[in-house]
Amino acid sequence: MDSRPRLLLIGSDASQLNGAVSAADVDSVSVDAAEVARCLHEGAYSAVLASPAVVTGMLDRFRRDELIIGHIDKGLAILDPAGVITWTNPVFAESCGGEPVGKPLLEALGGFPLFSIEKVEAEHATDPGARLDRRILGTARPVTSDPLAAAREGRAISIRIHRPDSIEQQFQEVDIRPVTGTDGTVSRLIALVRNVTSEVTQQQKLNALHAAGRELAGLDPEQLSEMNTACRVELLKLNLRKFIRDLLHYDTIEVRVLDRRTGLLKPLLEDGMTAEAAGRVLYARPTGNGVTGYVAYTGSSYLCSDTTGDPHYIRGAEDARSSMTVALKVYEEVIGTLNVESPRPNGFGPDDLQFTELFSREIASALNTLELLSAQEECTVSQSIEAVNKEIALPIDEVLAGASVLLERAPVDSEASARLRRILDSARRVKESVSKVGRDSMPSLLPQPNATTPTGPTFIPDDPTPLVGKMVLVVDTDERMRRQAHLLISRLGAKVETAGTALDGLAMAADTPYHTILMDVKPPDLGGYETYRRFRKARPESVVAMTTGFGYDVSHAIVKARQDGMKHVLFKPFRQDQVINAVLEPSSSETPHAPKLHNAEFPVTLGTPRKHDHVS
Repeated sequence: MDSRPRLLLIGSDASQLNGAVSAADVDSVSVDAAEVARCLHEGAYSAVLASPAVVTGMLDRFRRDELIIGHIDKGLAILDPAGVITWTNPVFAESCGGEPVGKPLLEALGGFPLFSIEKVEAEHATDPGARLDRRILGTARPVTSDPLAAAREGRAISIRIHRPDSIEQQFQEVDIRPVTGTDGTVSRLIALVRNVTSEVTQQQKLNALHAAGRELAGLDPEQLSEMNTACRVELLKLNLRKFIRDLLHYDTIEVRVLDRRTGLLKPLLEDGMTAEAAGRVLYARPTGNGVTGYVAYTGSSYLCSDTTGDPHYIRGAEDARSSMTVALKVYEEVIGTLNVESPRPNGFGPDDLQFTELFSREIASALNTLELLSAQEECTVSQSIEAVNKEIALPIDEVLAGASVLLERAPVDSEASARLRRILDSARRVKESVSKVGRDSMPSLLPQPNATTPTGPTFIPDDPTPLVGKMVLVVDTDERMRRQAHLLISRLGAKVETAGTALDGLAMAADTPYHTILMDVKPPDLGGYETYRRFRKARPESVVAMTTGFGYDVSHAIVKARQDGMKHVLFKPFRQDQVINAVLEPSSSETPHAPKLHNAEFPVTLGTPRKHDHVS
């Protein structure tokens, strides 16, 4: 039996010992900490030898690593392959509320049923099952599959857990990375835990705001036909009160609508204001009309941190000490104001302003829609035409689109082709008759000039039907937008046809010389830029413009189309004066020698471009 002791020499060769330990067996290892640890775990050594320089270097590295780890503000833990914690930093231990070492990771973080796993996502997954488990928020039932299985197989994973019992850390994101040994097997797991409660709750609030915006007007086609203007206003006021209280948690509110002709700010609804404030006459002017008048005039939001010393503030609520006022805008034009007040100084911060401004867009859109609907009731004939258009326009468009698609496939000069053309002609005659009645009977919905806002008066043509002789194709998947296109554009004298998909629109354009084509930036069946390119190829003489809401243009279709010569970007919902500018743009056939403008020279017809639209 060998009784010679075994020594581990770090960072040197055994020959450098000059026989000083000839009575022992000496194994050498590099100064790599992982290699040293492996040797110490695997070998039964009696002692470890190292020169002072080697020891000093290793200690310096340990102190540096300890300093870095000690200042990481996220939870960090080392697990064995079974998922049991072997080490944590202080932040991780604090989030667990007890000693986590020796416990499985999920148990240390709270364990079932104290929390639920909201999602598990694995990188480089090859099968759908790798995205293991998605739970509805708030459910607290065990996950039957092993959430760490992918990490044990060598794939990085991300787990989000929901802890309803924790106020400050309700949502945690756990990123787990495997550490493989020299043989390729997973030797340990590294877990990084982040508190994402604020991010998740902010996203939940944004989602709720967008959902509320969709419900704000709250009218389906049947309700529209049954409700008059007064009923629609009351429904909007009811929804506004509900959503402002439930989502934004404001109790003292005031909404006013701007009269574009006089600059008067007419009260729409108020809660918590004094009787004097509710009945106060205010105009969109920079002075003498409170914060509300100032905001309506400038179009900029205003935070009043202390009402006692603010030069613009006029008392609204009895005990108000701070206020926040935002402009309600459609296409960057002020149409009203939203004012909220608090009994505390500095009662509103940047987050409150951000969410209120986001929701103000939804309020403005609903008010704009309500204004259009109200104008429709100026005469009974206009209501009748609206009903006819609602019932007939889109079904006939479906006939036109279907016949156009079939016409593309039919042999030229065949009987089928002739029949399809007769169907197209007959359908268009029906639509032309409806449009003629509308032009002869309906009042104009064009806004009046606004002499008080800095944006200047709106464009109002002398001719109530300036688009007579124009033919417009609108491509949009939203049926409401197609209905609005018929209602607005036909009143201006143009012939309007719509398509719900890009392919239907292209088929219609192949057979019909449209003057203007208004296409959604994100059609459901083709990319926005690809659709634009095909329309330009099919109808090079036509004006092709893109339409968009507030969504982000992920594929940068607007930028690409502008580089190809597109001049107009229309924001939805459409407004008459802005549609007029786009449709009256001379087509290529009318300006054959017009030079191609560079991107910076193209005017934006509808509103000011927003950063998220990537309009250059």
